[in-house]
Amino acid sequence: MQNVKIEPFNLIGIAVKTTNENNLAAQEIAELWQKFMGENLLHKIPNKVDNTIYSLYTEYEGDHTQPYTAVLGCKVDNLEEVPEGMVGKNFDGGNYVKLSAKGDLSKGLIVNEWTKIWQMDLDRAFTADFEVFGEKAQNPNNAEVDFLIAIK
Repeated sequence: MQNVKIEPFNLIGIAVKTTNENNLAAQEIAELWQKFMGENLLHKIPNKVDNTIYSLYTEYEGDHTQPYTAVLGCKVDNLEEVPEGMVGKNFDGGNYVKLSAKGDLSKGLIVNEWTKIWQMDLDRAFTADFEVFGEKAQNPNNAEVDFLIAIK
């Protein structure tokens, strides 16, 4: 675990308003991934910085037990051209704790790591948290994913 400063950035992708109650987020975010990959949305996002995929959680209505918005997309240079059916978001950046998890994405790697994060004694800001699926996450059976948690 390390403290990092994240600079502001723009993101274009698809989104869902969800909640962690009744395991709903795990199901709805999995459906978001299926749509993103199935419709090849990675290649439909204009002005991408690179092909790194971000799974971002924002617009918290409180803490992680309250509804929030999940956005799956890529960093972009600007938000001037947001394709129909997608959303464009601008994030302020800030102070973050960075953690990494390694393992099999199909065996609950992401959900398991979030369960650990929720139990950590972090002074969370609940502004925007995200996962980064870069080059090290290309092999789903042995992926390395970074988790960035906004702190006060």
